[in-house]
Amino acid sequence: MPEFDVVELEPTDHLGPGETAPDFTRPLVTDEFWEDRSLAEFVDGRTILVFTPMIGSFVAKYVWDELAERGWLEREERVVGVTASTPYGISRFLDENDLPVEIFADPTNGIAADYGIAHDLDGMTGIGEPRLAFVALEADRSIESVWVADEWPEFPDYEALEAELGLD
Repeated sequence: MPEFDVVELEPTDHLGPGETAPDFTRPLVTDEFWEDRSLAEFVDGRTILVFTPMIGSFVAKYVWDELAERGWLEREERVVGVTASTPYGISRFLDENDLPVEIFADPTNGIAADYGIAHDLDGMTGIGEPRLAFVALEADRSIESVWVADEWPEFPDYEALEAELGLD
């Protein structure tokens, strides 16, 4: 396994419970196609936004594998990703990993910035990605609960996360 340093991330001022999730329009990528969709038209019930670092990173791969193994992709709640990758990269990732997931492509990382969870990559001017984060939304886009990584890489205690998000 490659070695890497654990990096403590700067504190965030991310959105929290009771606030309304900002609307956005970006390409929504599936294993078959992509098209521009707004969050407002997408959320029609309880929805879990899963913010991951760029597709292709071991963090994104691990998270989506873990969620699939835990049955999140078959739940009544909609589970949708958001990442700073292009539709082409996301489409390839979904195809290579046989994942029935929908992921919003946000190469400029503007969504993560609006949600207060953007992370600038060290030593790469102008390159950023979302922190690993889970945001549970109600049908009206009000935020029910949030988990945001404080380190890179950091993964949640999935059992505690499921309890926090009401998925247990």
